[in-house]
Amino acid sequence: MKFPGVLRSKLPKQGTTIFTVMSGLAREHGAVNLSQGFPDFSIPSRLVELTHSFMNRGFNQYSPMQGVLGLREKLAEKVEELYSAKYDSETEITITAGGTQAIYTAISAFVTEGDEVIIFEPAYDCYVPAIQIHGGTPAYVQMNLSGELIDWEKVKRLINQRTRMIIINTPHNPSGRVMNAQDMAKLQKLTDGTDIIILSDEVYEHIIFDGFEHQSVARFPKLAERSIIVSSFGKTYHNTGWKMGHVMAPANLMKEFRKVHQFNVFSVNTPAQHALAEFLNDKEHYLELGAFYQEKRDTFNRLLQGSNFKIRASEGTYFQLLDYSAISDEKDTDYAIRLTKEVGVASIPVSVFYHEKNEDKFLRFCFAKEDETLEKAAEKLMKL
Repeated sequence: MKFPGVLRSKLPKQGTTIFTVMSGLAREHGAVNLSQGFPDFSIPSRLVELTHSFMNRGFNQYSPMQGVLGLREKLAEKVEELYSAKYDSETEITITAGGTQAIYTAISAFVTEGDEVIIFEPAYDCYVPAIQIHGGTPAYVQMNLSGELIDWEKVKRLINQRTRMIIINTPHNPSGRVMNAQDMAKLQKLTDGTDIIILSDEVYEHIIFDGFEHQSVARFPKLAERSIIVSSFGKTYHNTGWKMGHVMAPANLMKEFRKVHQFNVFSVNTPAQHALAEFLNDKEHYLELGAFYQEKRDTFNRLLQGSNFKIRASEGTYFQLLDYSAISDEKDTDYAIRLTKEVGVASIPVSVFYHEKNEDKFLRFCFAKEDETLEKAAEKLMKL
């Protein structure tokens, strides 16, 4: 069956996401799947028990549009404890159906026809389509993956009267780099006195390594007053399939965010919200998450010692970039496909995170896996 009329696509150049493509290819060829970013180990059993308990107790109907108040109160306590920032649980925190929905809703609420949005490449692939659907234009700044991360003078030159939003992501997917306090200070100075909104994608906030400290925009009052912060329960509690996230923002920004949120989601999983509210009392889980994943990163990189890949250790997230330039001069998209089919390890080619052709030879590998999975993948990669 086919639509008989004229089809006017709002995303005429957009195909299926690379994550779906590479995971499908991994299944087809029986490859070790280190492409899509999800753990292959269990979530905390206590969280499952709590969710089941709330289901049995009848918490199965719509939650409030803003989210369960008890969960929002726990999040307000958490952010004050971690970042010395105060957010009102009634008016400044909303529970969302994952980070991607939160990002899309924030862009929907504030980006209109003719607006420009500054993004940093390589950029996670959900940003640009959302900007374009709402008539905005992305303005690109390329990051330095091997040195000082952002050239803020380039950012300054891009800012103009049409600049509506700047999207940042730290810890950064796909590079595994993190923004430091100096980066935040420069961003604060550039946006001071403007109408620019900061959309801060901080879904990997607890997955940060080597003594680095997550520099949330919440730590910087002059940034926080213009920022929408997106966080993810899925990344923190290994339950990406639950699609649970939350947003924090000043009340006047949150009011606009909720106007859209109520019509594209309304509310999210009720028993899971109650369970998460109670599970947040276990602070050790998120406080120790960086050390947990650092051990995974170190295991993966140690298994690849002596390989022909060049490795700069990830600073955060659960992704590791590998430079394959000493192995092949193929385009990363071609090499990623061949690696999946012939070697049996699936990854993500980093060039897909750029809007223009990129000749870098990087593949992104997810190390949020059991050690057995990492060992199996490394054994295959060591033969290259």
